[in-house]
Amino acid sequence: MATGFAATLPPPGLRPGGSWFRLGRRRTLRDRRLAVVVLFLPPALLLFTLFVVSPVLEAGWYSLFNWNGYGSPTQWVGLRNYDQVLHARAFLLALRNNGLIILVSLCVQLPLALTLAILLSDRFRGALALRLLFFLPYVLAEVAAGIIFSFVYDGDYGLLAAIWRAFGSGSPPYLLGSTSTSMLAILIVVVWKYFGFHMMLYIAALQGIPREQIEAAQVDGAARWQVLRHVIIPALWPTIRLSVFFAIVGSMQLFDVVMPLTQGGPADSSQTMVTFLYTFGFTRMRVGFGSAVGVILFLICSTFAFSYQRLVLRDE
Repeated sequence: MATGFAATLPPPGLRPGGSWFRLGRRRTLRDRRLAVVVLFLPPALLLFTLFVVSPVLEAGWYSLFNWNGYGSPTQWVGLRNYDQVLHARAFLLALRNNGLIILVSLCVQLPLALTLAILLSDRFRGALALRLLFFLPYVLAEVAAGIIFSFVYDGDYGLLAAIWRAFGSGSPPYLLGSTSTSMLAILIVVVWKYFGFHMMLYIAALQGIPREQIEAAQVDGAARWQVLRHVIIPALWPTIRLSVFFAIVGSMQLFDVVMPLTQGGPADSSQTMVTFLYTFGFTRMRVGFGSAVGVILFLICSTFAFSYQRLVLRDE
């Protein structure tokens, strides 16, 4: 009887938990994942090709022509547009200004956001209201922020002029009308506009740190700055690396804030790479020249993005 019952059982490898059973289960999971990839990857690749790859290739093709945007490009100029871009004084100023924006974002904006996040991460009366207050500038549209600060900076009727007349002497400064102060005015707006976004990233990361780690460090006698250095900052490193990536990429693409304020002036002193592209490429109907600027900007951004992902975010 026992022998007959044993004869009805499947081989050990085919029983639940057996090696063949586990192998078959892994194959089933792998087949399901493959089916999901086959189902969802072609639409994503199609959209990526239509809206990313195709425009980049078209811009690269148009950059080889002297073309005003009407009809088909016929006047082949080769790499002349790239040579003109790289030797243009306004483009070199734009590169310098983008580097300055990146520097201020990394050295002023992100430390300010981290400091406020640490101060506002604890629960106390008014903390939520302060978080909302500091985050509101990021919610505001870039063009609206630029228009608001164009009135603030107005040397005749703006808020800055009123403060200057109340506490200063002489005529109020025209920050947006001077080549030496126009970029300073833009940098102030950039820090004000975007630090709230990074602050909220840091607050979310701080709330994910186990409270027991901080309490254990305090019990061991660690001072507040030691807890910050040895517990909080190491736990925030993944978020800080991601925040740096967002800050640099956003600084290289800055456009909407600059146009309502200065439109790249005066004398091209506040141009960025994107405002240079728009001003000297498309408003002047030099589509081939503008396409060359776009290709250069794409190469700079993509090179940085892939390098940063490879070297810094490889473990994320």
